[in-house]
Amino acid sequence: MHIREMMAEAERSGEPSFSFEYFPPKTAQGVQNLYDRMERMYNFGPKFIDITWGAGGRIAELTCEMVVQAQAYLGLEACMHLTCTDMGEERVNDALRKAYKAGCTNILALRGDPPREKEKWEATDSGFRYARDLVAHIRKTYGNHFDIGVAGYPEGCDDNKDEDSLLDHLKEKVDMGASFIVTQMFYDVDNFIRWVGRVRERGITVPIIPGIMPIATYASFLRRANHMQCKVPEEWMAKLEPVKNDDVAVRDIGKTLVADMCRKILAAGIPHLHFYTMNLAQATRMVLEELNWLPSPDHPLKHALPWKQSLGFGRRGEDVRPIFWRNRNKSYVARTQEWDEFPNGRWGDSRSPAFGELDAYGIGLTGSNEQNRKKWGEPTCIRDIASLFIRYLNNDIEYLPWSEAPVAEEAALIKDNLIDLNNRGLITINSQPAVNGVKSTHPVHGWGPSNGYVYQKAYLEMFISPDLFPEIKRRIEDHPDLTYHAVTRSGNLETNAQSEGPNAVTWGVFPGKEIVQPTIVERISFLAWKDEAFQLGNEWARCYEAGTPSRLMLDEVMNTWYLVNIVNNDFHRGHTIFEVLEGLEIHDMDKVQERQTNGATEATNDAEASA
Repeated sequence: MHIREMMAEAERSGEPSFSFEYFPPKTAQGVQNLYDRMERMYNFGPKFIDITWGAGGRIAELTCEMVVQAQAYLGLEACMHLTCTDMGEERVNDALRKAYKAGCTNILALRGDPPREKEKWEATDSGFRYARDLVAHIRKTYGNHFDIGVAGYPEGCDDNKDEDSLLDHLKEKVDMGASFIVTQMFYDVDNFIRWVGRVRERGITVPIIPGIMPIATYASFLRRANHMQCKVPEEWMAKLEPVKNDDVAVRDIGKTLVADMCRKILAAGIPHLHFYTMNLAQATRMVLEELNWLPSPDHPLKHALPWKQSLGFGRRGEDVRPIFWRNRNKSYVARTQEWDEFPNGRWGDSRSPAFGELDAYGIGLTGSNEQNRKKWGEPTCIRDIASLFIRYLNNDIEYLPWSEAPVAEEAALIKDNLIDLNNRGLITINSQPAVNGVKSTHPVHGWGPSNGYVYQKAYLEMFISPDLFPEIKRRIEDHPDLTYHAVTRSGNLETNAQSEGPNAVTWGVFPGKEIVQPTIVERISFLAWKDEAFQLGNEWARCYEAGTPSRLMLDEVMNTWYLVNIVNNDFHRGHTIFEVLEGLEIHDMDKVQERQTNGATEATNDAEASA
């Protein structure tokens, strides 16, 4: 979606909006940490993010990679910075191609700062001298595919403090095809509002987006203000100076000052604010809280579909997915990225067998062996695994091998049932409660356009011991409303589903639209998911040394247990699945595998250890 369209939507709705800026970190661990933070900050509700351009080499490549990650895997609309610094036409074209293929539709075109080793900015051979040249090139090459933003300077820039000259340059950039303006950071609101008036007097009508820098610490606040040469109001210094050595007090006072500034900007008719996060969350979150802009039960984050959409190339129209990847969105995107087209309106049988290989980036278990042992301990028996899953359901841990995000809010409806199953050795890895026609604006279950109603069938997915499976199978097949698929790692599939076709487990009814069925259960995609689910378990096992009780126990579970999914096709009855599973329990949940040492075995179950 183009940024100018977002701005128009904010004006039409009367609801202010905001966005975030990030920059490429210098280390691999820093990049991963930032991806995790970007995903958490997605839940703040930004309309888009922008990613600064790292001029030269690996950092420039990382900007492009971060755009791909944001668009395809995080579902964040990204605006990619692109500068003239050290960029000939070939390198500019390469960056634009990568942005295009990532599904990116917004570019912020900048001249850029001179490299550190140069005092004065100089164009490269065959390069672009000014941002207006870059704007003209992008517009000529890609037409209207990219919305193109440019920088605005309410207080001047490093090498030019002549406001009239800068306004002339701004007009030239807009005349060349720029469609929105993002300002440098500032704290003097009165000057900004005056400057906006002068911009409009020049006949520049495109949206203006003010750059807001939250206050994290006194030292960083002063450093950035001095670096950007922006004026700090005297009353701000009077309030911050006395508490400059107390970071908590600085953030608390700073959030109020910045929030008041934001309110004045909004009152002047500017509907969107752009926060320079410096890759940090706390100071920005505090300002959003002060403005009462964070999602809440009264103002929930709106979702077009019940799962996070990918904004990767060709995927914007995708509206149907199998439920199996409900907790592993990135993996699903990675395994389907080579599809020529994506399901829209219905799930076509032809695309099910086309899932990518399991060795692609983003599919396997993340983190080092040491990190994973620290997260999940060293389980040696089924009760240990069950306890770990119960901790996840209680939000004591955020991730599991089969879940890349904290447990969903809607799980609260069936939380006690899920805990009970795990206590009995039925290991639950995916579920959804039944929902019978709640409003599409519901804070937990809602999705899609307003004034609609959404529905869900109860769904449960578990690892099941081979000792319990025959009885579970008998009970399900005796119940007319339940369908199941069960498979072992070796691929022995059993099911009572009458068709290989899709079974919709989530759907919505909206005014003026056909019924939308965005989540399905389907046989062939379940078999593709089966490979991934068992591989994740085996990768978890390999976090422990060969022959240890943890390794042996996890390997046995993955090699002998069933992966089972159950659908209750009567969405009026939410607890039927749990009723059918009542009374089933694994015996010897505390039994520890025999330790293997030098070809021999060492008994380690609890009974022998206590003898």
